[in-house]
Amino acid sequence: MTHLFLNFNIMFDYIKAFHIIAMVCWFAGIFYLPRLFVYHAMSDDKISQDRFALMERKLYRGIMNPAMMATWALGLSMVISHWEVYKTQGWLHAKLLLVILLTIYHIACGRYRLKLMTNPTLKTHTFWRWFNEIPVFILIAVVVLVITKPF
Repeated sequence: MTHLFLNFNIMFDYIKAFHIIAMVCWFAGIFYLPRLFVYHAMSDDKISQDRFALMERKLYRGIMNPAMMATWALGLSMVISHWEVYKTQGWLHAKLLLVILLTIYHIACGRYRLKLMTNPTLKTHTFWRWFNEIPVFILIAVVVLVITKPF
């Protein structure tokens, strides 16, 4: 029986490791896509606009979406497998709320990406620079919650 418990803990550690890797990949995309929006908004020739639209599509669909899905799947698998421990952990509830907000931000990025394809001047490059700062605050809050578990 002890052997089975050790195997489960080892598996949990691997799930946690891959969850962190997926989260890092997701945030890399979350930080880079709005930066591409800045350059897209600043470009004034069709060739550049098409190049940015292609880069944005590949980043969003090829990296960000799979990383988001993996982050959610691995995170939920950890929560479900340890529900009796986690259900009373306020820090985890706060973290999940922040991850939901990040997912909404992710979806907003996808919608903006589509709008930029037909209207590169949708927003100014200054707007995109400020928009790019939102996930920084979410990342800081999530890391602090997970490390300190304040409540």
